Amino acid sequence: MQLPVSSQPSPAAIFEALSAALVVIDADGIVCQANSAAEQFLQISRQSLLQRRLQDIVPEDSPLHALVGQVRSSNVSIADHGIPLETQRVSIPAISAQISPVLDSDGVAMGYIVLSLSPHTIAQRIDQQLLHRHAGRSVAAMSALLAHEVKNPLASIRGAAQLMEMNVAEDDRELVGLICDEVDRINNLVDRMGLAADPRGLERGPVNIHEVLERARRIAETSFGEGIRLIERYDPSLPPAFGHRDQLIQVFLNLIKNACEVLGPDRGEIVISTAYQHGVRISVPGAAKPVDLPLVVRIQDNGPGVPDDLRPHLFDPFVSAKPGGHGLGLAIVAKIVSEHGGLVECDSEPGRTVFTVMLPVSLG
Repeated sequence: MQLPVSSQPSPAAIFEALSAALVVIDADGIVCQANSAAEQFLQISRQSLLQRRLQDIVPEDSPLHALVGQVRSSNVSIADHGIPLETQRVSIPAISAQISPVLDSDGVAMGYIVLSLSPHTIAQRIDQQLLHRHAGRSVAAMSALLAHEVKNPLASIRGAAQLMEMNVAEDDRELVGLICDEVDRINNLVDRMGLAADPRGLERGPVNIHEVLERARRIAETSFGEGIRLIERYDPSLPPAFGHRDQLIQVFLNLIKNACEVLGPDRGEIVISTAYQHGVRISVPGAAKPVDLPLVVRIQDNGPGVPDDLRPHLFDPFVSAKPGGHGLGLAIVAKIVSEHGGLVECDSEPGRTVFTVMLPVSLG
């Protein structure tokens, strides 16, 4: 049924309701319209956006300006994906941009250009998340297998040691006790691996993500991060994340340790930043509806970057570019983040590698 004309939404209301960041510039490149999504995406108020030249907002060397020039000369819409966006307020490794001319009813260009900007390939992030879940299941399956296969011989070794203890000299009993103690230690380790394989044994609740990051940073500074500059750029207004504190510490400790090992001592810096963003939702097994992932944590280093041939398999078990690396650190990161219903992704080029973790907030 068609709504009465008086009840139909106005073009301005539709423009405002769209989730993509929309910016309209005139023939002189001056911003004349912007929706609320553009304010959030560019982190600039609408009042500050309007009546400013696009070149004053986005640096002149940005690929966006070249796209705008192509649209003006051809009067045809152009889309590009995976282009970087760097402004004074935001640094996004890759966005998708749709640049379109505004035409009148006769198809004649009116001089206005519409820029539609959005985070790069949300669908691709979802696909990557599915791959990471597979990697997480591989780690979980490996943990369960080890727990099963190792505990049986451990029980035999401990039983044999206890029998030996009854028949050895007093001086040798200390050695038997050492065997039993080490067996118990390994048994406890295997139990923890089994718990990691079955996340249902872990209780989750509100977690202050900045306390988690501070703990990981302190550990890094006092151990493997010596000589590396660790920079914090936090949004103090973030709500609590929903998760398991120790597991989240492990996630960011692994990411920071990975960055430190790539950088080496005395020749790099790592930026740890947090932010709040809208628009990313994924379906999580067992959840009645898609989960919002507004909490964003980025671990950025200025190292050599990830080799091209490793990027598609970066979160797979036993894949590592580091000499002597076991390739389990990032697989464990993917597993834990997936179990939290979150997303983890990597964007890398020489001199700049960013691991981004997106997490749900606590609703309690």
